Amino acid sequence: MDDLPEPEEVFRVRRLGPAQVVQFVIGPSLIALGISVGSGEWLLGPQAVGTFGFVGVGWVITVSALLQTFYNVEVSRYVVATGEVPIVGFGRVPPGAKLWIPFSLLVLYFAFIFGGWAAGAGQGLFALIAGRPHRSGELEYVRLLGIGLLLVVFLITVLARKISRSLELANWLMVGAIIVILLVVTLAIVPGSVWWDGIRGLVTPAAPPEGITATQLGGLAGFTALASGLNWYVMNHYRDKGYGMGYRVGFIAGLRGERSQLRHVGVTFPDDAANTSRWRRWYRLLLVDQWAVFFVGAMIGMLLPTVLMSHIVATSGQRPTTANVPTFTATQLGAEYGTWMFYLMLVVGVLILFSTQLGIFEALVRNFTDATHASSPRIRRLIEGDPRRFYFPFMLLVLAVIAGAMHLALPTDLVQTSANMSNLGALIFPFALMYLNSRLPKAARPRPWHYVILVLNFLFFGFFFVNFVYELFTGGALVKF
Repeated sequence: MDDLPEPEEVFRVRRLGPAQVVQFVIGPSLIALGISVGSGEWLLGPQAVGTFGFVGVGWVITVSALLQTFYNVEVSRYVVATGEVPIVGFGRVPPGAKLWIPFSLLVLYFAFIFGGWAAGAGQGLFALIAGRPHRSGELEYVRLLGIGLLLVVFLITVLARKISRSLELANWLMVGAIIVILLVVTLAIVPGSVWWDGIRGLVTPAAPPEGITATQLGGLAGFTALASGLNWYVMNHYRDKGYGMGYRVGFIAGLRGERSQLRHVGVTFPDDAANTSRWRRWYRLLLVDQWAVFFVGAMIGMLLPTVLMSHIVATSGQRPTTANVPTFTATQLGAEYGTWMFYLMLVVGVLILFSTQLGIFEALVRNFTDATHASSPRIRRLIEGDPRRFYFPFMLLVLAVIAGAMHLALPTDLVQTSANMSNLGALIFPFALMYLNSRLPKAARPRPWHYVILVLNFLFFGFFFVNFVYELFTGGALVKF
């Protein structure tokens, strides 16, 4: 055991006011938001709204974002209270690490190894270079560009002093640029009536539109905000940021940074008055990071592309397809407003999908590294306690696997499969999280209603996964709308 640090000690400031919170405290939510404002917001959400409209689709977006943000807070509660990342914590759930760590990695990799985001970004990058969307015979060039973007991710991590901090800064730039450009363009060209339809659709419960399948709706639900039951895979950054007991555990440094001593398991704090007071401060900072940044950003990130798509469909008479949705907005707006708009929206699309692949690719490597470092004394001896010796070679291996997986299907199909697989996590991990959080120091334990929210995650996202599996094996929908 060890005492919780004061936030001022961690962030090296004399006083933690609003300016210091923005400058030093906010960060893990930005990495999550960089992943969030991607496949659901640029591919699945606009495709669903463009095809079926806002009614019956918008409220699914809102419910998903609310449930996922609550879930994020509960996952992060464990990280902040123990300094232990979720993939390692799950190993404490009976029957133990030999089951839960390999199983958790298997589910995570099966959901995210397909590389749909890199392939989608490759489509946009090809159009930027060629001045037009790719043709059917040019798909291999698109995939090669996607692989090139994965190499850019590798370079970002290699050149970093502290990997989490470099990801934060990259997402400050990319997410900021995405939201500002989309806001300006959407305000300039979309009528107020369409905005109202979009906002009303987000808050009005309604039956799903006729013709949409539960698999399509489940993909949208799974990848609105982040990744439903698998959101835990990106919350490791609270440890590396130094939130709470993460400060006592250490972080994964980049090759240019000084080596940090990373404990292979977490450590928690005594249940006394001083630590209870510090915990309340850390928990408030966590709520700000998740609700003020992640939730608000995810909702804006979904509203802007879907409102824009609705207007494009109404004015052009065209609808997006699985094959063309990554470049559909740029193509249609370019035809109406000129080449400059075509290129501007292509840049937005590439940034959106690249920021998603940046976070996912790094998280796949990070979680496997953390799991291996925690569970294998032999590996710890081989790498002499320096996780970087495993992290970077393994990243190259994962890059090669994703490069192969990108050839399996069209980018949007790959993303929809990943989204429905992420819903599988909602059938399992909320209950593992209940077990872990119920054993935290008393000050950090959830209130009873928090467990209710976790059960709602199980019911909402689990329904969509069950339907996905039924449709996958039978060819027919379990639930038809």
